Amino acid sequence: MSLMGEMKFFLGLQIHQSPKGIFINQAKYGLEILKKHIMDNCHSIGTPLPTKPKLDADLSGEPVDQSNYRSKIGSLMYLTSSRPDLVQAVCYCARYQARPTLKHLKEVKRIFKYLKDADHARCLDTRKSTSGGIQFLGAKLVSWMSKKQNCTAMSSAEA
Repeated sequence: MSLMGEMKFFLGLQIHQSPKGIFINQAKYGLEILKKHIMDNCHSIGTPLPTKPKLDADLSGEPVDQSNYRSKIGSLMYLTSSRPDLVQAVCYCARYQARPTLKHLKEVKRIFKYLKDADHARCLDTRKSTSGGIQFLGAKLVSWMSKKQNCTAMSSAEA
């Protein structure tokens, strides 16, 4: 083994080393999988799943290409190592790899659209991310908030 300098990239992970620690993100990988799955020009969306996800086996739905669906799920699964905000949505969709339908593919595409929209250091002036949240009481929206974060994020997981 030999030391070849500071590590910048490793297996799709971007690595930034500083005195404050080591920060990992997959921004470049995220852009690559958007391009690979022809989702780089899609419209963006604010959440990876609807508020109340309604995924089921969809036995009467029209089947889609299993290998294509699995490729999309696999790409997203690898991305979850630095994107905990995607874990639940990807795992919901991964349940249906044995017999994916158009309904399931639509939800996977929604995750890609969210990936395009996800706010990681979006502010070009400060490189800060924006956080947000909503609260419901039953089916009624009670409150919402959006706030620019106090610190500069070095990765989408940190954001």
